[in-house]
Amino acid sequence: MKLWEKDVRAEDWVTRFTVGDDWKWDNLLLPYDVDGTRAHGWGLVQIGILTPEELAEVEKGLDALLVAFEAGEIQVRPEDEDCHTVIEHWLTEKLGDVGKKIHTGRSRNDQVLTALRLFLRDGLRRAHTQTTQLAHLLCNLGEQHDDLLMPGYTHMQRAMPTTAGAWALGYAELLIADLDTLAHAIHQINVSPLGSAAGYGVPHLDLPREAVAQRLGFRDVQTHVAAVQLSRGKMELEVVHAQVQVAATINRLASDLVLFNTAEFGFVALPAEYCTGSSIMPQKQNPDVLELARASYHRLLAEMQVLLTLPANMPSGYHRDLQLTKEAVMRSTLLIHDLLDAMLHVLPGISFRVENLQNATSPELFATARALELVLQGVPFREAYRQAASAVAMLDALDAPTALSTYRTPGNPGQGLPDRLRERLMTKTNLL
Repeated sequence: MKLWEKDVRAEDWVTRFTVGDDWKWDNLLLPYDVDGTRAHGWGLVQIGILTPEELAEVEKGLDALLVAFEAGEIQVRPEDEDCHTVIEHWLTEKLGDVGKKIHTGRSRNDQVLTALRLFLRDGLRRAHTQTTQLAHLLCNLGEQHDDLLMPGYTHMQRAMPTTAGAWALGYAELLIADLDTLAHAIHQINVSPLGSAAGYGVPHLDLPREAVAQRLGFRDVQTHVAAVQLSRGKMELEVVHAQVQVAATINRLASDLVLFNTAEFGFVALPAEYCTGSSIMPQKQNPDVLELARASYHRLLAEMQVLLTLPANMPSGYHRDLQLTKEAVMRSTLLIHDLLDAMLHVLPGISFRVENLQNATSPELFATARALELVLQGVPFREAYRQAASAVAMLDALDAPTALSTYRTPGNPGQGLPDRLRERLMTKTNLL
């Protein structure tokens, strides 16, 4: 029996159509739903619906359920619809009337949102840690190679000299900014919906919503019950938007590395263990991990599009359409973890091909430096610009110490500040 079934049973095709793949995602949510059920049970004790002894029975029942779940003996199945059904049926089977009391004062609406927000909070914190680790790797790379000249490009044409270190530190700083979006998303979703039921509150029962929220580690509750259902899709969008920001940075980082690895550039060597080969061309070493990392940004954008459009023009209250927002945000959360793991594996194995970088740092890259050298001699910039342009063919490439000695401002090539970035990372980690 489904939790909502009464005299008429739904046909099988109705279950298949309405449940879809939702039951698969609920296998990930079940442990979080158990946490929510524990806290809700505690709240029911506070208002006299459960006795402390009954709560102890519920706790033991939930412990046994988790053991069976982790052993693969219990799983959410399509016919169950969701993890909430599995939990309630388990407790009812084991505890009888005590199990039948556990759903008092809640709906599957606030129940699933509680479990989902706990899942997303953990997921965002993990992504925050992974992003921090990736930024540290880039700081290390920047520190090691801030004296290694390489061409900088505009319009895919050689423009001015830069360093491999400046390139790496630029991405590190961008990821540090992305940490703010992840932290903001954590803050936004870390509010408890429990006690709002189906979005219209709970008659007669004065549920201890704030105390239950504290037990679950939420920073606050959504006070007005109507806000809970209105926030569905919006909060999920907040999460995926933060994930998209991280993926956008990685997209360009991966794109650079794929380009720099080509024979035409030859600036970097990739770790062979994270490349693949061709089934017909024996010589091939393909940067598949980086290419899929680059593509993951677009997959996340597709999930974000679901969250942008699905709730639009929808009347207030709950509608089954909103079920699809859960899949979109959970799929995105798993994807961002895989994406960050991929980069954390690949990046430490990157090495720069020093000779190729030196050969590519050709004389014309120093035209801007020549123009500004003339400015220091009193020539107006526009005249210095024209003189340097007319003398490009006569320019010589500078060695790294000479070229980098011309930069005075922190953050310029050869003037990297990886320790300053590490200090920012420490601050953001502590605040989380």
